[in-house]
Amino acid sequence: SSDAYPPDPFIGGVVLTILSLKLGTIMGDDAMIKVNVIGFAINVVFMVVFYWYASGPFKSKIWSKIGIAATFTMGCLAYANFEDPAKIEFRFGMLITAILVILVGMPLLSLGEIIEKKSTEGLPFPLILSGTVVAAAWAAYGISIRNEVVTYQNLFLLLLSSIQLSLFAIYPNTPSNSTNKKVSPPYNKLKSDSPSKSKVDKKRD
Repeated sequence: SSDAYPPDPFIGGVVLTILSLKLGTIMGDDAMIKVNVIGFAINVVFMVVFYWYASGPFKSKIWSKIGIAATFTMGCLAYANFEDPAKIEFRFGMLITAILVILVGMPLLSLGEIIEKKSTEGLPFPLILSGTVVAAAWAAYGISIRNEVVTYQNLFLLLLSSIQLSLFAIYPNTPSNSTNKKVSPPYNKLKSDSPSKSKVDKKRD
């Protein structure tokens, strides 16, 4: 069952590849278009598999989130068609950057809990690692084509991903032992040091 996991990363991946595909067409970048077509297909496959293993009630929640994501995506695409052609590349790129920052930086919301427990349990290491590699590759590509939007967008994402990766180097990916320790109440020690009932009864006898 996939009920224990949120569908947001997969739905977000579909939305981002659609918007990035639109940005690629605005920029006239064939490489970006091809990459995002492949990325869209992969994310759709992941989403279908995730949906297949979901329970009935959870599938309803998935559909509601898909509806919200579809409405948002259509709104962004409509905006791209009406925006000033001279400004659309930068503004649409910043819109995609904002979405990426929210998705990539979301695990950092639990930073306080991670530091308190001294454990990275719950953080998706494979996703964070792959995201770091992808951000580095896109940043290098942005530098090679001298596109500021692609470059700065992915350098910032690379920074966020690197911060998350550094947490795995500092804290283990296992539950903290301190959370499993149970402190005995003070009265237990007093009880253990006190004479047993049998001894007291013997003295009375």
